[in-house]
Amino acid sequence: MQTQRSAAGDATGQNAGNSAAEVGNRSAAEAAPPFADADLMYIADLLPADERARYEEVRGFLQSRIRAASIDYWNREEFPFGLVAELGKYGLGGLQTDGTSKLFKGLMYVEVARADVSLSALVGIHNELIVGMIDELGSEEQKARWLPGLTAFTQLGAFALTEPDHGSDIAGGLATTARREGGEWVINGAKRWIGAGTIADFALVWARDVADQQIKGFIVETDRPGYKATKIANKIGLRIMQNADIVLDEVRIPETNLLPGATDFSRANELLRDSRAWVGWQGAGIQLAAFDVARAYALERKQFGKELARFQLVQQQLAEILGNATVSLALMAQLARIQQDGKLDMVQAAMAKSTTTRLARASVAMGRSLLGGNGISSDFEMGKLFGDAEILYTYEGSYEINSLIVARAVTGKSAFV
Repeated sequence: MQTQRSAAGDATGQNAGNSAAEVGNRSAAEAAPPFADADLMYIADLLPADERARYEEVRGFLQSRIRAASIDYWNREEFPFGLVAELGKYGLGGLQTDGTSKLFKGLMYVEVARADVSLSALVGIHNELIVGMIDELGSEEQKARWLPGLTAFTQLGAFALTEPDHGSDIAGGLATTARREGGEWVINGAKRWIGAGTIADFALVWARDVADQQIKGFIVETDRPGYKATKIANKIGLRIMQNADIVLDEVRIPETNLLPGATDFSRANELLRDSRAWVGWQGAGIQLAAFDVARAYALERKQFGKELARFQLVQQQLAEILGNATVSLALMAQLARIQQDGKLDMVQAAMAKSTTTRLARASVAMGRSLLGGNGISSDFEMGKLFGDAEILYTYEGSYEINSLIVARAVTGKSAFV
């Protein structure tokens, strides 16, 4: 693949430092753009052959089936159960346990985000925080009960940590309680912004044990008396994801619903760290989506008698969007290598998440500007991406909080109270 790309590049007259040759070879370049797939640094070429073949297959499916179909669901704030079932058939419900490389999993997150950011949020949370938690921290009984359906995407879980009054300070401020009573756990409290909270088969609820004050993880089936989930409507982004306010009023679950590996909050930190890194892949994916939309629009739309792609300011914006996306991809590819070696820590995850989502915000804003008035409409996709980028900038640790984590590591001084 790389040899073919290099040949294409040579055919277009790409010659560093020789701009005259580049201009002179304009016709060849226009006939066969060598980097139409936007992978200028050959990141996908780092995959082994079997993973590369699967990557190409899934990317084709996502672009041909999911991308356009997601727009109406996004407009209606409706969950696409049928599309999720199709994601399951391509193995996207079991990325956490299928034995593929960290780079492959990351590039899958990129390509789902490139097709639809809401569904990439579902795929990421599902793998990193639901499948991952049960696989790593669950009992053998819990794994047998839930993992087959989860990895096939025929069952869904919700990760219930954030609360109405506690987001960034959740580790110290978590107010939901759990008490043991008569061979059961009794859960009381409230959760907010819980993805899939209204449609999940169960929620992984984090609650403070009143006996020892430790934060523990519990499987709470959503059909249990006292569990109530209300959809959060009117969001500006991730409109397909069914975020919920959850109230837990004397919800009783068996003792066996406690995750045995989650008897204190520190046991969950590794998976929470990995989920923060996952948003970095989303940040790269949404930028590639913005580039795809902007490039296609610039080639099709005509003003003053010629395509927008022939205007210098438009070309500059396209180059900058792709530059930001490529920087983000390269950063995340290095993070995947570190993660594969077992060396990833929260500082690296925080830097990756904050950097790629900051660049994503800038890239999508340029894309919206490039489309002019059409950029504010989801019918042209860019308006959809514009709203979604704001959510990436904020969730899984806001940009500001992640920046402070990095700065604390490099200065030795904490800005947190």
